Amino acid sequence: MDDLYDAAARERLVEEPPKRVDAPERTPFERDRARLVHAASSRRLAAKTQVVGPQSDDFVRNRLTHSLEVAQVARDLSRALGSQPDIAETAALAHDLGHPPFGHNGERVLAEVGESCGGFEGNAQTLRLLTRLEAKTVDASGASVGLNLTRATLDACTKYPWRVAEAGADGKFGVYEDDRPVFDWMRRAADGTRQCVEAQVMDLADDVAYSVHDVEDGVVAGRIDLTALDTAAVWQAVRDWYLPDAADDVLDAALAGLRSVGSWPTAPYDGSRRSLAALKNLTSDVIGRFCGAVQHATFAASEGPFVRYRADLVVPDETRLEIAVLKGVAAHYVMQADDRVALMERQRDLLRELVAELARRGPDALDRPFADDWHAAPDDTARLRVVLDQVASLTDASAIDRHALLGGRA
Repeated sequence: MDDLYDAAARERLVEEPPKRVDAPERTPFERDRARLVHAASSRRLAAKTQVVGPQSDDFVRNRLTHSLEVAQVARDLSRALGSQPDIAETAALAHDLGHPPFGHNGERVLAEVGESCGGFEGNAQTLRLLTRLEAKTVDASGASVGLNLTRATLDACTKYPWRVAEAGADGKFGVYEDDRPVFDWMRRAADGTRQCVEAQVMDLADDVAYSVHDVEDGVVAGRIDLTALDTAAVWQAVRDWYLPDAADDVLDAALAGLRSVGSWPTAPYDGSRRSLAALKNLTSDVIGRFCGAVQHATFAASEGPFVRYRADLVVPDETRLEIAVLKGVAAHYVMQADDRVALMERQRDLLRELVAELARRGPDALDRPFADDWHAAPDDTARLRVVLDQVASLTDASAIDRHALLGGRA
């Protein structure tokens, strides 16, 4: 399948010399994956919130375990479609690198306080990490170009391939203005704002993994009973968070489809190994249901090849609705729970104070790489971006510790 990816797809921003003759022979895309696995940003994901804090329970997912699960789904689906699985897997491993402490809650705070420098978006931050902040390769001038991934891999990591000016109502975008040169290089062969098919695989794998696994975590934590769902409240959460126009009867039908899965529980989860095994079987069956439906619909719509911009992934409406139902279950029972809402407010206060104090103190309060960036920044706008880069690099625990060290009150 590698011969489906031309020289432009394999190109790196900075040309690299051949590897030693005694080094293991690997494709460019295998090298990309290895670079991601060994990146410091990947390790930090282990201490960043997925839905609930990673310190709250030994079972729940953190950003790293979630990314590993997304990578497994993406790799299997990519291989089934005949595209390069290393590209889709690397994109999946990278897709959450740009998330700051406290998950989407922290992302919203940084977007607010960073409005004057172009805002903050986790996916745009991922591109910035891969092409600038993560140390691996420098160009002829000595400037960091991040991991120096191939064009095809970097493009696959780009979930929202457009600027903030082109963002929709959800505010999602994939590049800050000062990262436009590398973005434009990466998107040279792209068709407008269309995702390459490998990015589409990553995007779907993310939806599949967190819709199923967030529910699994909620069941084990005792917050969700799949045998006694308050559908009126869940449907409202679906409309508030994901599908504003979804009608009750459409969501009822989607839930009925999920309940038709043979492993859907008929008794509440009781914490036993038998019950946990049944829950794990349900997780596997639902993921298989989603990916099988997408694979079938994609093959029915095109002969491929399913590479770059030569085809698109097809997700049936039924599958999108069933994924939204599971997301709504997690949103209602976990994300909107009273204790969770109170904690999220404290987290937002902490990050606002941390950004303000770092901006006030400047380079003396920043880690060395970010202090260097501060000194090189031409104006206050660029210096605020440096502060956001620093805060986004922190884990949940290190953000709390840095805030306390600087005398924060939240």
